[in-house]
Amino acid sequence: MLYPHLGINKEGHLTVGGLDAVALAKEYGTPLYLLDEDVIRENCRTYRAAAKAAFGENAKILYASKALSYKGIYRLMAEEGLGVDCVSCGEIRTAVAAGMPAANIYFHGNNKTDEDLRTALSLGVGRIVVDNEDELRALSAIAEEMKKRQCILLRITPGIDPHTHRAVNTGRVDSKFGSAIATGQAAAITKEALTLPGVALVGYHCHIGSQIFDAEPFLDAARMMLDFAGAIHDETGFPPTELNLGGGFGVPYTATDPVPSYPDMIAALGKVFDEKIKEHGLPAPAVRLEPGRSLVAAAGVTLYTVGAVKEIPGFKTYISVDGGMPDNPRYALYHSQYTALIANRADAASELTATLAGRCCESGDLLGEDMRIARAARGDVLAVLTTGAYNYSMASNYNRIPRPPIVAISGENARLAVRRESFEDLMRNEL
Repeated sequence: MLYPHLGINKEGHLTVGGLDAVALAKEYGTPLYLLDEDVIRENCRTYRAAAKAAFGENAKILYASKALSYKGIYRLMAEEGLGVDCVSCGEIRTAVAAGMPAANIYFHGNNKTDEDLRTALSLGVGRIVVDNEDELRALSAIAEEMKKRQCILLRITPGIDPHTHRAVNTGRVDSKFGSAIATGQAAAITKEALTLPGVALVGYHCHIGSQIFDAEPFLDAARMMLDFAGAIHDETGFPPTELNLGGGFGVPYTATDPVPSYPDMIAALGKVFDEKIKEHGLPAPAVRLEPGRSLVAAAGVTLYTVGAVKEIPGFKTYISVDGGMPDNPRYALYHSQYTALIANRADAASELTATLAGRCCESGDLLGEDMRIARAARGDVLAVLTTGAYNYSMASNYNRIPRPPIVAISGENARLAVRRESFEDLMRNEL
């Protein structure tokens, strides 16, 4: 199995967190998101321990909640001592409603509206990560009007290309995110931030991309950020008290993907950090890391019921399921690879090469092509693994299909965490 919390019981059924996936599909229906919370808690503790060892007691892990956002996940993160990275007022309000202290929320985004900024200020969000000069000036003016002084980080673009899919690569000079070091814009926005009355600059943020397995791009980004911080300190006297190095650590989706050691990658970052702090004579800033996918992806499994199995002789075989791109758009967007199996015959040999097709009236509604899988028949339960990140959070109602529920598993117990959408829910706001 791809991960240790997955197994096969004596009936030959897939188990998730020790529970029979086929029985859960029968109880809750399909499509169905399963989420093993014990896996997420273990990942949180691994990150916290690694960050403390590498950067000291002041280091903090912030969950990048765009990966999976609902009230229960924010409660879990608060219980595990994590803060959160939010990219919209919807995420912020969900986090606050779940009991996450607003002071532990970092608000990101490349185009925050005036209303977004007012909401963040009124709720007492701890840090706003400012993307650009327009936003910086708007935030300062709004904060002054509200008689506040908001602590901010500046999003800096280091110019790193980590060779991930272009759609999840955010560290290049021409990225839509942040102010580039190479163009001089990073220095300019920093100097301006130090003059504005409505904001208090505390440090810098960078994020170079997603699904990165090699430590070297992270190390290069850290070097560039600390070189930048050192140059600004030499010129202006400003020492950052926080340095947020982002996230993007890769996750195995198939047996051929690398299996990264997050503690080893963080330890390597810690060595670069120590070297550069000494080189530039900087007081050590408190380090922040923002893992998202690597906290939650492996914990997720999506269950479907097989409908039609269609063979086109000499071409391909389609296995169609009762979900698809509305509950998992990642293959349609990125051609993201997954591992799938027949959950009610999880011990069967993967002797078929098939394309997994969704139910939508859309030729691109696929979950994968040329996948090795056991032979399937109508009524089988099909499981797609590693769906804890960017599945529920990116789900839609395309073709007017209600979104699936989330069932959380912990200690071999299952509970409903998010109800299945109803047809009435689809029409609730329509006049």
